[in-house]
Amino acid sequence: MAFATDTRAASISLGARFAEIRAQFQEAMEARRVYRRTLNELAQLSNRDLADLGIGRCEIRGIALEAAYGKAA
Repeated sequence: MAFATDTRAASISLGARFAEIRAQFQEAMEARRVYRRTLNELAQLSNRDLADLGIGRCEIRGIALEAAYGKAA
């Protein structure tokens, strides 16, 4: 006895797929901008200013990652 199975993935148009990829790219670029901006602003602070905020210089990268992507490294 033979069985035939017809499975088709829900196909989306090429234009819709391109728009989805473009939106994902824009979201990634915006997150990257937030990361770089946060990193640069914190790096420009003096050690005393960072200490007043309760931040060590070694924590700057993790804070920037959390600000941009919602998670620390």
